[in-house]
Amino acid sequence: MTTVVERTAPAIAGALPGRRRPRYRPAEIAIAAAFLVPSTIVFALFVFYPLGRTIWLSVHGSDIFGNATNFVGFERYADFLSDPKLRGVLPVTVLFAVCTVVPTVVIGLALAVALQAKVKGVGFFRTLMATPFAFSAASAAVVFDAFYSPSLGVFNGILSHLGLSGVDWLTNPATALPSVAAVSVWRDLGYAVLVFSAGLQAIPEELLEAARLDGAGRWRILRGIILPLLTPTIFFMLVVSTIGSLQTFGEINIMTGGGPDGATTTLVYGLYKSAFAFGASDFGLASVQGVVLLLLVMSITAIQFRVLQRKVFYS
Repeated sequence: MTTVVERTAPAIAGALPGRRRPRYRPAEIAIAAAFLVPSTIVFALFVFYPLGRTIWLSVHGSDIFGNATNFVGFERYADFLSDPKLRGVLPVTVLFAVCTVVPTVVIGLALAVALQAKVKGVGFFRTLMATPFAFSAASAAVVFDAFYSPSLGVFNGILSHLGLSGVDWLTNPATALPSVAAVSVWRDLGYAVLVFSAGLQAIPEELLEAARLDGAGRWRILRGIILPLLTPTIFFMLVVSTIGSLQTFGEINIMTGGGPDGATTTLVYGLYKSAFAFGASDFGLASVQGVVLLLLVMSITAIQFRVLQRKVFYS
């Protein structure tokens, strides 16, 4: 017995808190660095360099060809914030995110809960609800652009059969943004349903069965068991959907081109217009918008972590 204790004591002592960890040998450090080289190169080329170049361009002037000229500091940021037309893309971007994220999470959660029912043919409906996830932004935008057509569109045709007048879905500033957001919601629902379904299947069935035996109804089980245990998944979907919606480009570019009258011009599309659209080459202003978008994404994500993570239940 004494021999066993003496042999195991050093191993146990090394695992105790407060003990100094063994120093790595140079050969081990070299091997670890070699494994990190490929990913470091990829990050340097496609993340760190573009980010540094964007910040550098944002504090320099530019000629008619978009080449950087003299250093101007934060002058371009001041121009962006002082111009009402340029500054107006900020509320449009936030409003688009709200119109996209909230319906995606709420409807996706509701559909996922409904598809957990043990009825015949539910597998077919699960596949059907996940189908929009396979559509690209371009294909979804083209299809819904035809649906929104004022004269031949499906939606106005339905309104006509109901005796109602048609709606200028994409040419009216009051309806353009919600119409484009609806396309993003439809396309993202498949992913939301898949994520929420995976979260629901991770909830122990024994826990739900015990609640039923105690006389809990469906609403009580949903409110008292399912939603609390699903809060990590809901939190994940909120963060991911928000970041994705703030970067939406395809639907806006194809369906409205930022119009009418800038009603659907978000930061991403404003960046595109400044740098590439219609022969534009103001890479400095586009870089400013890119940096502002980065700061907006980081700020909203930080707020979400600060406010929402407190309510997440980690079992």
